[in-house]
Amino acid sequence: MDHSSGQPGAVFVGVAPNELSPRAARALWRGSAGAVLAVLGTPVIVVGVEHGLRLPLAVVLVLAQVCALKWQTRAPAAVLAANAVTGLAVWALLPAVTLTGALLAAQVTLCVLSATRPRRVSVRALAAMCLPASLAFGAGGAPGLVIFLLTVVLAWTAGQWRRTQQERTRAETRRAVVEERARIAREVHDIVAHSLSVMVVQAGAADDVFTEQPEQARQSLRAIETGARSALGELRLLLRAFRPDEELDGAGEQREPGPSLARLDELADSVRATGMSVHVRREGTADGLPAAVDLAAYRIVQEALTNTLRHAAGADEVSVRVTVEAECVRVTVVDNGRAPQGRSATTGEGRGLVGMKERARLVGGSLRAGPLTGGGFEVAARLPVEGVL
Repeated sequence: MDHSSGQPGAVFVGVAPNELSPRAARALWRGSAGAVLAVLGTPVIVVGVEHGLRLPLAVVLVLAQVCALKWQTRAPAAVLAANAVTGLAVWALLPAVTLTGALLAAQVTLCVLSATRPRRVSVRALAAMCLPASLAFGAGGAPGLVIFLLTVVLAWTAGQWRRTQQERTRAETRRAVVEERARIAREVHDIVAHSLSVMVVQAGAADDVFTEQPEQARQSLRAIETGARSALGELRLLLRAFRPDEELDGAGEQREPGPSLARLDELADSVRATGMSVHVRREGTADGLPAAVDLAAYRIVQEALTNTLRHAAGADEVSVRVTVEAECVRVTVVDNGRAPQGRSATTGEGRGLVGMKERARLVGGSLRAGPLTGGGFEVAARLPVEGVL
């Protein structure tokens, strides 16, 4: 939910008023009230001693400003007007108190208003606060005028700075949410698409031989069960990120290893169960790889194998090569499918190849995919190791 404009207090305190904790509200009020009491209240008492009955009235006006500050995040415009009037009244009663000091509470409220209201509103408030400038000039000359205008403009500028900071924070939060949603979508797609593709092929094979070769049909059904269990296990791992830790292992549940290059053989076996010949070749050791690179490499292989099952016409063999070097991990997946019309580098752009390219990009790598001249389809990725957490 975006509180960037219409919600008072959204920028100054970081949340909407109805979401502001009582502690934060009290801290804001106490801080501004303390400043007004220290900077304005003390001079009022010192100066007012010599003015008889004016002192109690001035003290009441100062206390009224302090009380009004309690509502400055909810209704800053109204509080600004009230504090401006009472501040001018204090100055009228005790001219020895500077106009800048008498209007301190109004300046604090102007800062809050500048941070929480649209700029057109805060600019009008700034202009209104500058109206008493002639009084400041009459009382203190050019120095008094400069000090008054400077404090008013600084109060407004401080609010604008705070507003900018909060807008940047909200933008970063929105971007993080979008990226997290995209990450979850990629994970779910990779898990479900691969498992369903394998199960569809197995189900078709079981149906073809169900009567003549029941044992082979049973093998296909067992492969479907294995694939489904594997997909459910990976989905549980994904969902654990959104569950409290105490719910994970409270019943002694054993954690399953997450997707990684160490489970590449299991991935290949699930595809071999469909009748596809899968050759896996490793060069170098994957131990110690950054988790992001390890997961990206695994998912790229998984999606490439899924695309082979779904789109490679006549393919019965696929080669997977993973090379771990000091600077990067290279992943190559090549199948021997025919290249019918329509199968190109854009095949599966809805999620497949786009997801693989996005995974490579997120770790600072690159990926290319396309048909080979002599037939078949190749997916090749380079994933840098350095600088990735």
